[in-house]
Amino acid sequence: MTDHTFRQFDTDIDMMRSAVSMMGGLVERQLVRAVDAVRYADLRLVTQVLEDERVVNQLHLESDLRCNQMIARRQPIAVDLREIIAVIHTINDLERIGDEAKKIALKAKTFVDGRLPVPFEPIGRMTDIVVEMLHGAIDAFVRQDASAAARLTMRDDEVDALRDSLVAQLIGRMTDDPATVSDALALVFVVQSIERVGDHSKNVAEYVVHVVSGVDPRHNRLELAGD
Repeated sequence: MTDHTFRQFDTDIDMMRSAVSMMGGLVERQLVRAVDAVRYADLRLVTQVLEDERVVNQLHLESDLRCNQMIARRQPIAVDLREIIAVIHTINDLERIGDEAKKIALKAKTFVDGRLPVPFEPIGRMTDIVVEMLHGAIDAFVRQDASAAARLTMRDDEVDALRDSLVAQLIGRMTDDPATVSDALALVFVVQSIERVGDHSKNVAEYVVHVVSGVDPRHNRLELAGD
């Protein structure tokens, strides 16, 4: 963006962006480890996800406080205010991604024998897309790249399609073999959590578009729904 009269304001903005980047990296690592914990029945990864969860929560609280202090002290306007508000929304989404990663990791305890009710490959593909979305959204936020952010939102349809296919497959598995109900249901929750991470990543990308252009893509969706 632009330099400000008060250098401390620029420092605060840089710290704010660094916190978003750090939180983004942590929750991305949480998600990858959580899905790997399910895939390999590795309970050590579950412990690591829970350890990162505490750090993410602390960063969330510290960043939220910093943003509110900046609004109170600097009384920002226009693009500066939009960015601070976007950071508040973004860290909320990142904290929720951490929550979803925690849910996934805890489901790994269901599959301690290493056997899944369906092949892992489509779940892995879904996770790869979501991780790419999350990484790209954070990168777009740090660089304030609205065009890159806008392109990311389109990948959410791929994630939704994979989610629907996997859930249908798991329901079919439960119908065919009642003995798999518990495992299949646990995996349904895993798939739904991965899909929600994609939703949160899309939200972050949309905040970038709003900061840079002043247009909130979420409002366009509401208008289309109203039509």
